[in-house]
Amino acid sequence: MKRWIVLLLACIALPLVSGEYYINLASQILIFAVFASSINLLLGYGGLPTLGHAAYLGVAAYLSALVALKFGLGHLAAAPAALVGTTLMAAAFGLIALRATGLGFLMLTLALSQVLWGTALRWVSVTDGDNGLRGLARPAPFGINLDGATAFYYFSLVITVIALAFMARFVSSPFGAALKGTRDQARRMSALGHDVWMIRWLTFIYAGFWGAVSGLLFVYYHKYIHPVSLSLANSAEGLLAVIAGGSGTLAGPLVGAAIVMLLKNYVSAYVERWNMLLGFVFVVIVVFMPEGVVPGVKRLWRRFISRA
Repeated sequence: MKRWIVLLLACIALPLVSGEYYINLASQILIFAVFASSINLLLGYGGLPTLGHAAYLGVAAYLSALVALKFGLGHLAAAPAALVGTTLMAAAFGLIALRATGLGFLMLTLALSQVLWGTALRWVSVTDGDNGLRGLARPAPFGINLDGATAFYYFSLVITVIALAFMARFVSSPFGAALKGTRDQARRMSALGHDVWMIRWLTFIYAGFWGAVSGLLFVYYHKYIHPVSLSLANSAEGLLAVIAGGSGTLAGPLVGAAIVMLLKNYVSAYVERWNMLLGFVFVVIVVFMPEGVVPGVKRLWRRFISRA
């Protein structure tokens, strides 16, 4: 708990010691951390690897943008519509994807996401295709203007803290314990009377909801949405962030999100083929810390303390 408080205080103090570029970068890390944490609910705690989670980020962003642009409604209507619509979509997709597990589940989530990506790219009359939807604005909760980098950063920080707190409560609850049981011993959980499919389906919906929250933050930050938000690359980056940071841990997706976004936004300014560097970093992490950075650092620290 003390470490989380220190981290929170450091995040609060960041705008006081950083320029606008780093504040915007930190906002992107927070948004991606919510996205990665929602993937971690499925992968880390449910044992369900997914390559289609960008669907929920992208659909929520598109729904919010379409409600604002096509119907002229404000964020007070657009945000709930996007969250409800995306969560219902997650419920429907879960009925399809959870017909399989393992590689089958992975491929089904990928296929569903690719259908949406193709729709966003080709349905030009609605999504404007490869041009994306433009002319969007950020909300102004309680009359607070979020157009400034610092204001939006604190807004993202509040939403991220709330999201992580709810996800932490979810995985530490009795339901979360049952979810971990389905990950480790699905047959035994079924024999004990637990409905394994229902547990996974509810988790799938819950993960889709938080993926939608990250989508709203994403479109608010960029004030623009493009089909690439639904792409395989976006889902893969989220999956890499979870694995690199440490799946099945609360801090892992945060660390993984920071690694991916720093390489994507900062290192790419100096290294043209930053994707190759991301792959190299991922390989190094898997080789030397197969459990992820957060559990790996803890393991090394305990070893150091025991030898001291």
